[in-house]
Amino acid sequence: MNQAIGPQAAGVPSEYRAEFVVGEHSARHLRRILRLYLVGSGLAEVADAAELALTELVANVVRHVPGRRCRICFLLLPGGVRVEVADGCPELPVRGAGDGLGEGGRGMVIVDAVTDRWGVSVPPGGHGKTVWFECR
Repeated sequence: MNQAIGPQAAGVPSEYRAEFVVGEHSARHLRRILRLYLVGSGLAEVADAAELALTELVANVVRHVPGRRCRICFLLLPGGVRVEVADGCPELPVRGAGDGLGEGGRGMVIVDAVTDRWGVSVPPGGHGKTVWFECR
């Protein structure tokens, strides 16, 4: 289900939504989609940070979400983008310290470092979550 919703800004829809079952190579493909979306929207200057943060959120889905199913949403903001990754897993991400040598624990630290804002929202009923970030 790939569809663009909303008014067009600079020939690019103001919202992009898709649902995926992600695997180890999915982050690369999603980064490419995000970069094309941002460059087409005149937001190339936020692409590197947004791509890195998206990679970390997709890696969390691959590692922690049974079935690896997620919904991705890119929303144009004035001067930036909001990226949302939603899944059905109730486990919330934790901004860990990471020890620098281990393989895990640094994802949300990286997201925090490269984005302007990020957070997690839980829908009513508590099934799943949406992890989001904004780059301006």
